Amino acid sequence: MSDHDSAGEAQEYSPPVKPADAREWTMRGIIVALLVAAVIGASYPYIVLKLGFGPNIAVVSAFFGYLLLALFAGRTALRFESNLAQAAGTIAGQTAFMCTIMAAFDMLMIDKVAGFESAMTPWQIFSWLTTAGMLGVFLAVPMRRHFVVDEKLPYADGLAAGEALIVLDARGAEAKNAIISLILGMVSSAGVAFLFMRAFIHEEIVVRINRFSNVTHTGFSTSLLMIGSGMIIGLRICANMFVGLILAWVIAPVLLADAGIIAETATKRDILLWVMWPATGMMIAGGLTALVLKWRVLSKSFKSLTGARVDSGDMPMRHVLIGIVLSGIGVVLVQKLELGMPIGLTLLALLFTIPLMLVGLRVLGETNWGPISALSNLMQAVFGVVSPGNIPANMAASGLTGTIVADSEGLMQSYRTGHLIGSTPRYLTYIQLMAVPVGALMVAIMYPILRENFGFTGDNALSSPISQKWVGFAKLLGLGLDALHPSAFAALGIAVVLGVVFTVLEQFKSIKRWVPSPTGIGIGMLVPATAVATMFIGAVIDVVWRSVDKKSPDSKILPLASGFIAGEAVIVVVLSILYATKVLHLPG
Repeated sequence: MSDHDSAGEAQEYSPPVKPADAREWTMRGIIVALLVAAVIGASYPYIVLKLGFGPNIAVVSAFFGYLLLALFAGRTALRFESNLAQAAGTIAGQTAFMCTIMAAFDMLMIDKVAGFESAMTPWQIFSWLTTAGMLGVFLAVPMRRHFVVDEKLPYADGLAAGEALIVLDARGAEAKNAIISLILGMVSSAGVAFLFMRAFIHEEIVVRINRFSNVTHTGFSTSLLMIGSGMIIGLRICANMFVGLILAWVIAPVLLADAGIIAETATKRDILLWVMWPATGMMIAGGLTALVLKWRVLSKSFKSLTGARVDSGDMPMRHVLIGIVLSGIGVVLVQKLELGMPIGLTLLALLFTIPLMLVGLRVLGETNWGPISALSNLMQAVFGVVSPGNIPANMAASGLTGTIVADSEGLMQSYRTGHLIGSTPRYLTYIQLMAVPVGALMVAIMYPILRENFGFTGDNALSSPISQKWVGFAKLLGLGLDALHPSAFAALGIAVVLGVVFTVLEQFKSIKRWVPSPTGIGIGMLVPATAVATMFIGAVIDVVWRSVDKKSPDSKILPLASGFIAGEAVIVVVLSILYATKVLHLPG
């Protein structure tokens, strides 16, 4: 649930009554959705490999879908068909995000690491991403009621997409303020993003701590997208993320350097390799504890799916189980035949991935930041123990985890949009299952082209920081877990205990707002400090606004925040397409 401390409980639209003439599962809607998926899947690899992260794609997909449908159908309750495009584009983007693991494979080959003698072929890319992605979708289906309906986690990007569709479809005087706020947010966010972009990397105002100016980086991003995310997520989680920032990037470097654990000349990557252990441990402990404490709610969710009929809103559990089995068999075969990974290791990776996926869904829902990289790195650590020194298995297992987590997050985000506007969950599931192979195909086509045209060295190279972290961690674990400082494991143990304690205390509503959030603190330690600081500012703006405008703040705040998210995301996608097609040339 989005915590607006000044407002008590987050206010959101009740799912509207679907008009009698509204159309949802239509041929034109499906065609437009898959077309949007192809565009997003083709452009997203360039964005991710240049930016180092994937900007919101749900709002962009919703806009693209709405505009295409409006050309042919006018403006008659298009939000439902447009939401198919939102869902398809979102899952294609999540699938395409995993081009980072392809880049990591190539970087390891360039470094002449044992076991990496050739790049992945287009067929290997397509088959791997398709089977793992569809498995991620099927595994996430039963969790909709728990995360979206019962716990009401905000999933800020999904909420922004739903808000945008509501505004686009709105009529009458009551929609005027929302439309104005959305447009102002989009124009200002797109303008700021365009002005401060240089090779798709935001210029940042960096404040360096005096003594450790070479290792500690905090400050603020120019991104209004982050401001909008903070406004939607709320003060409690953003404040806890800010605490995580202080712990990881202000306090930890000083203490670690004083203790001789890291050098005063240590890089950001050196610090992250230590910080990720307590951060990930706290998130996982908190997420799994929350699931255990809500076992009755989870049981209710599974029972409702078990009894679901084909004509009901959710996909029936028997269909979900069949999909899990078939896609799981596909994953095992692809990893064995195409990547040479033993069946037993793949099954073990799947076993460990399921709880990590559930944690990822909670973290994304609360913080709007999917911990794909962190959870994949944790799987690398697991395989550092299970199969020490086996870097190919390490990478294949972590890539599998990343893909399943990414696509499960894409489905849950679209469920959030659908819940807001009144879409049928089953249709969103169907369209995402259709769009996963589209996104995988676009990656299989575009990634080799990008690798050939840009490479990984040089001024305009594909730097892909996520891939570099993946590679560095794999090479480190190739030396064995002894290469990691013992203090990291001690910090991990303390963080796990705190994660459990904080989550238990969060169940008491009377003190919840004062209890540290293990999710917020953990993710705040991992994501870029400038992003966290900027999201915190957005949350403060939200609180101040609500204290001044107490009549109907959500009619202005939610559209404005959604506009902030949409404007920057649209400009990034459009410019990336223009750069990738050489219509524009990279600066510098």
